[in-house]
Amino acid sequence: MNAIRKLWVAIIPAIILTTLPSATRADTGICYMVTSSGQTISLGKLCGVTADNGVFRVPIKRRSGKTPVIDVKFNGNQVFEMILDTGATGTLITQQMASSMNLKPRGTINARIADGSEVEFKTSLVNSIAVGGAVVNDVEVAIAPKADIGLLGHDFFENYDVKILEKQVEFQRR
Repeated sequence: MNAIRKLWVAIIPAIILTTLPSATRADTGICYMVTSSGQTISLGKLCGVTADNGVFRVPIKRRSGKTPVIDVKFNGNQVFEMILDTGATGTLITQQMASSMNLKPRGTINARIADGSEVEFKTSLVNSIAVGGAVVNDVEVAIAPKADIGLLGHDFFENYDVKILEKQVEFQRR
């Protein structure tokens, strides 16, 4: 059943985007279609996102410690689990994620990590990062060679109010 749901989540939005280019609104995170008679039909459950009044909710897949892990889409087609890190200034991806996306290092950055030490990371540019309907383009990310999971930081959600609930994360554009 999970494989079928993943297939629907991947195929339906692609079909909608291909056949009805004006039928989705990435600015609010709402996933919907408009019928030939002009009726708007919500597709939020198929897209894995629900929205009310410009607030969209993304399911928490699990927690790492007590911190939410959510699905994050890179470059419009590759989905990875990432920790929603409200304390991280920037987004950090794993070496495996970078390899999967064929990213080439563009530079380096020095970053202070949780234990207070400073570490140098290679950086690269991703075309887009998306969670639900929120999309940020041309994001420089740090690549952590020893990390097991990436961290989604403020460079993604800085224009959103973020509310962490029991089973969902809410994003509301400011």
